[in-house]
Amino acid sequence: MRPHFFVTSYVIAAAVSAIAVPGSAVAEPRHGIAMYGQPALPPDFVSLPYVNPDAPKGGRLISGNEGGFDSLNPFVITGNPPWQLRFILTEGLMYRSQDEPFTVYGLLAESIDTPDDRSWAEFTLREGARFSDGDPVTVEDVIWSYETLGTQGNARYRGLWSQIESVEQTGPRSVRFTFNRLDRELPLLVGLQPILKKAQFADRSFTSLSLEEAPIGTAPYYVSAYEPARSVTLTRNDDYWGRDLPIRRGTNNFDEIKIEFYGDSAVLFEGFKGGEISYIREFNAEKWNRDYGFPAVQRGDVVLSEIPSGRPSGITGYVMNTRRAPFDDIRVRDAMIHAFNFESINETMTGGRQPRITSYFSRSDLGMQDGPATDRVKDLLTPFAADIPEGALDGYALPVSDGTQRNRRNLRKAVALLNDAGWQAGSDGVLRNTDGAPFRFTLLLRQGATELQTIADLYLKALERLGMQVRIEVVDNAAYQMRITDFDFDMTDIRRQFSLSPGNDQRLYWGSTTADVPGSRNLMGVESPAIDAMIDAMVNSVTAEDFTAATRALDRLLTAGRYVIPIHTFDVGRIAHVKDITYPVGNTPLYGDSVYFLPEVWWHAPD
Repeated sequence: MRPHFFVTSYVIAAAVSAIAVPGSAVAEPRHGIAMYGQPALPPDFVSLPYVNPDAPKGGRLISGNEGGFDSLNPFVITGNPPWQLRFILTEGLMYRSQDEPFTVYGLLAESIDTPDDRSWAEFTLREGARFSDGDPVTVEDVIWSYETLGTQGNARYRGLWSQIESVEQTGPRSVRFTFNRLDRELPLLVGLQPILKKAQFADRSFTSLSLEEAPIGTAPYYVSAYEPARSVTLTRNDDYWGRDLPIRRGTNNFDEIKIEFYGDSAVLFEGFKGGEISYIREFNAEKWNRDYGFPAVQRGDVVLSEIPSGRPSGITGYVMNTRRAPFDDIRVRDAMIHAFNFESINETMTGGRQPRITSYFSRSDLGMQDGPATDRVKDLLTPFAADIPEGALDGYALPVSDGTQRNRRNLRKAVALLNDAGWQAGSDGVLRNTDGAPFRFTLLLRQGATELQTIADLYLKALERLGMQVRIEVVDNAAYQMRITDFDFDMTDIRRQFSLSPGNDQRLYWGSTTADVPGSRNLMGVESPAIDAMIDAMVNSVTAEDFTAATRALDRLLTAGRYVIPIHTFDVGRIAHVKDITYPVGNTPLYGDSVYFLPEVWWHAPD
């Protein structure tokens, strides 16, 4: 796939403009761009390295989701759409390789231009790019998509829009984004934003799509049928415009993808055992070892595949809402973490097979190092020394129990922390503050989150011993999403997965500007100038060394902030699947299992 050059008065004017930008070298069109260094694939690559370029087309894949859905629009703040639609219905100007830390290659755009300081980025659309209904993708569609998603879309898109100074058409098929801040990641993020069809919303609001209609995208699949709250069917477009692109060769191989909905994980598992769905992802190593010996596995009709991953651990566990008392007090949050007997709970839940998440970027070179901060990490944190959590500079590690169910030492520490925060257990055993109000909170979970509920049940026994009054509230998916959008919870579950090149996504998760934005992914509500500064340092790093130091510093602030009670890691992808679907065994991507792996690079291969 080679860059395409064309000469028009628009391009000449754009080139003159680029030369005039102070401090910026003259840009030139490229087939891809990396966060650091150069893309691994040359302009004339024939396919992604982790796909089977000759994978056959055909067959049907049936996926299983828990809960239900009430919308087919995954781009707005309201509704509860199937989570897969955000990834399957639309495409961006660029496509992210799953085999490099952060590199994007042209998809809807045939090339990207950006100067050395990345103060702007210009994309040239492919001449044949089409929506699923056959209409061409225009620069007008591109500009409308960014503005609409940035002002009316889900919170995940609004942060990017706030960093765009202007968007303008510079040629018949070219569009330039100028940024209002220097941030080396912005050209890559702009390239990944979904492109929608402006004409679909000519006489209606972007947020007004009914359940009967999904957004029109450019991707290989479109929604062809649905049954409310039961299933959604996506059909591969035989006239998909990009089927011959190297970036798409060997991908999107199933003729049909159907998403079936089940009441909870137990029912979904039984459906898989009964042959109703094609695969299931298992996140519990103990269950994988214990429950996957059923007859279909023994006969060879179901295959058990383990997919390695180079990702950081990310963070999974229970997040405390610091917008509310008592979790606005770090001493209380520290006590909650000490009361969580991970060693005993992990033995019960996973047989001790899955290690604990020790920090947000653990299991990678980006994770914080043991002991006090040193060198560049220390330099980054020191200006904020007076205001950052205890342990961020001097060193912090999660408390470790003795492995018994009693967890006496850590519970004594929890009591001391609570007492210091003004909470005392009275003669009736109830923990109360100085005003006499009991320590009471609710843990909000979605219906079907059976493992998280089981872990919580074990945890609550320790909290009750401390005199806390805790209630687990389980609600359906729609109600859960509404509560999360409005931050209407005391404690809830959290799972954040990270790449090896985190950047502006961190602003969405814990940036100060998103703390009070409805629908924000900053569930804990943290507002920290130090965290903001570390994210700035990450996205403005020119060298990999500076980037690693900034990420390690961020990891220290998040972990020492005691916002989340972490559980076990998901260190390998575990997929049980029917034998009729397969993947390039032994050639999995750096990032392992994801929606960009299954279903994207799998195919139907009956005997």
